[in-house]
Amino acid sequence: MNVTPFWLAGRAATGTETLAVTHPFDGREVAVVAVPTEAQVEEAVAAADAVRAEAAALPVHVRAEALTHISRRLAERAEEIARLITGENGKPLLWARAEVQRAVSVFRIAAEEARRAAPVVQRLDTDPGGQGRIAYTSRVPRGPVLGIAPFNFPLNLTAHKVAPAIAAGAPIVVKPAPATPLSALVLGELAAETALPAGMVSVLPVPNDRASALVDDPRLPVVSFTGSVPVGWAINDRVPRKHVTLELGGNAAAVVLADADLDWAASRIGLFSNYQAGQSCIAVQRVYVDRAVAEEFTPKLVEAVGGLVTGDPWDDATQVGPLVSVEAAERVEAWVDEAVAAGATVLTGGKRDGATYAPTVLADVPAGAKVLRQEVFGPVLAVQVVDGVDEAFALVNDSAFGLQAGVFTRSLDVAFRAHRELEVGGAVIGDVPSYRADQMPYGGVKDSGVGREGPAAAMADYTEERTLILTGLTL
Repeated sequence: MNVTPFWLAGRAATGTETLAVTHPFDGREVAVVAVPTEAQVEEAVAAADAVRAEAAALPVHVRAEALTHISRRLAERAEEIARLITGENGKPLLWARAEVQRAVSVFRIAAEEARRAAPVVQRLDTDPGGQGRIAYTSRVPRGPVLGIAPFNFPLNLTAHKVAPAIAAGAPIVVKPAPATPLSALVLGELAAETALPAGMVSVLPVPNDRASALVDDPRLPVVSFTGSVPVGWAINDRVPRKHVTLELGGNAAAVVLADADLDWAASRIGLFSNYQAGQSCIAVQRVYVDRAVAEEFTPKLVEAVGGLVTGDPWDDATQVGPLVSVEAAERVEAWVDEAVAAGATVLTGGKRDGATYAPTVLADVPAGAKVLRQEVFGPVLAVQVVDGVDEAFALVNDSAFGLQAGVFTRSLDVAFRAHRELEVGGAVIGDVPSYRADQMPYGGVKDSGVGREGPAAAMADYTEERTLILTGLTL
């Protein structure tokens, strides 16, 4: 099998070692990827540091045209890239194709934001001491970015790091997840096709045990990390003087109130507790249903989950594929078995076959069970009956996580109450917490992280304000 190169400061390169990428569904090898040496990692970081001034000074049209090119090329190669995602990640083609289209949008939106960003001009003669003066404030890059991407959305979550960096004029060094480097490497390839400076983008599939050197490197003053809670906060604590953004995961809840459209709620929760095999930070994990409709709603939900098509991710009809590894599926199995041993009831699912875990609905889950308190990151949801909105919202907030929540209601008052009271980064009304538009600010509170994604929001994180004061003007 040919060795897939990595991208070092705009050029394809290989090292002395390789990494095998295997397909989660059947374990077969789908690619062999070159791993950079320590000297090559140093070269990439040095190149990013050397080009930081040039990158910051790039005309807006150069940045925007590069982003537009990448967006267009992703669209042209959509099916090829979707199959790369399915090969490395195991997600069904249905979701891999959707992920490519989202990445197409991310780069398009970033091009728009690059053109839209503009300095702010303020008259300072609002007080006598400011007569004849104006302030001209623009945003300038903090410096090169280290982007650490996860396995669950290997293309789109990498896009959410690369696109805003280019838009802001910041060089970026990307470290993809070792299990899923292929689609991130495509972004390195497409960036190399543009007129961006050579040191602007590097994609380095280094093992996780070598990532700490990149995190520590003072030439990378911004760290954008998406991944597990312990690793994310450890990075934050390790480099307190850097600007760190963290998207760490969730324990997403959906509330079904008495005025909800129960068929819609059941179909949406059923699908989006299990899409990506539950390996999404905003996959539905907890469901709080009003007692007034629980008897009617719960069978609808169980039917929706039980009717999902599970199996070979290469089949166009498959909705739920394997988890990223057998070990991940075994962990999910252990958590469900633990909950059942403590008194939980399996309403559907609860079975593992290799790396695949059947879409599962649990009831009567004890309050301290891992499937309620931690992030399952698998196709499992727990249903609990509540007495009204007060109890439902209290239980949503009774979590270490706070990424997004969904509330199925027709009440505008309840919608704004959700916005006021729910301790999450985003409250989705009339749909699942799994909804995300790529242009909106996205991120969480508490153990779900700090900072926001979305091109405009990430550009703000990657930059800082710089003010020019002009004096002696006749205004």
